[in-house]
Amino acid sequence: MVDEVLSQNEIDSLLSALTTGEMDADELKREEKEKKVRVYDFKRALRFSKDQIRSIGRIHENYARLLTTYFSSQLRSYVNITVASVDQIPYEEFIRSIPNITVLNVFSVAPLEGRLIMEVNPNIAYSMLDRVLGGRGESVNKIDNLTEIETILISQLLEKGFSSIKEAWASLIDMEPILEEFEVNPQFLQLVSPNETVVVVSLNTTVGETSGMINICIPHIVLEPIISKLSVQYWMQTTTKKRDPEAYEKLSKNLQNADVELKALLGKSTISIQQFLELNNEDVIALDQSIDQPLTMKINNEDKFYVQPGKYKNKLSVQVLEEIKEGNESDE
Repeated sequence: MVDEVLSQNEIDSLLSALTTGEMDADELKREEKEKKVRVYDFKRALRFSKDQIRSIGRIHENYARLLTTYFSSQLRSYVNITVASVDQIPYEEFIRSIPNITVLNVFSVAPLEGRLIMEVNPNIAYSMLDRVLGGRGESVNKIDNLTEIETILISQLLEKGFSSIKEAWASLIDMEPILEEFEVNPQFLQLVSPNETVVVVSLNTTVGETSGMINICIPHIVLEPIISKLSVQYWMQTTTKKRDPEAYEKLSKNLQNADVELKALLGKSTISIQQFLELNNEDVIALDQSIDQPLTMKINNEDKFYVQPGKYKNKLSVQVLEEIKEGNESDE
């Protein structure tokens, strides 16, 4: 069986044909529905569940935001990076899908075994390099002739950017990404066996007027020790944290010093607008509060205590009789 892997140029041509109307998307959907037999390739072992793939996608959405912030500050230009797709494919298929000449950075991520690949499209790599050297961010497709200075500048820029992946994965593991290799020809990289399953996270990247892809290739062997943490159950777990005595004491003191508003409600009454307009001096409005019943004290407009009025050191005061608990009023 021969795998059909589309190159980036073929993908771009397909999208262009759909946009211009040369191809009909509805027709493609109808053709897809007519296929009742699904071909399964046993060489393409699906070793990650859908939940795990979604978890990896969420992690790299955070990483894309961190990467956008980093490149924007370093390049002083408009940068936008978003997750385009997360797929699991054989390593051989990944190598065949990227350009023959591109920018490849190989990272170790201790304490995890194995290495990751960060593949940067030449258009994006040279646009970044042009900005670093003071240009407008124009892309020049001459990756195969990188000078030593250009190699150092690109590798350093991408190495510092990849360090943000440590923060993105911090909720699962504390990793230390270190740049191990810099290569421009994917055929020289034999990271794992050709049939080994890898997760490829594709990032849509825009730098100024230039667009392209950044692909991150993560072999299954790298994620195997923490694969159980990628499940939904792990993300939904609630961890109990120990109380910090010092923080608890500070919080208690701050709460004790907080200002609250106290009001003792003497009573209330309802009158009509006409009665209100006819009020004169020395008229008396009867309240609904019985003299032998306690008053209600409000704290920040919430009923909290029953109190009785009185005087303390010649000042009007109230004495707390009882706390108002939930359900007290309905029980009476």
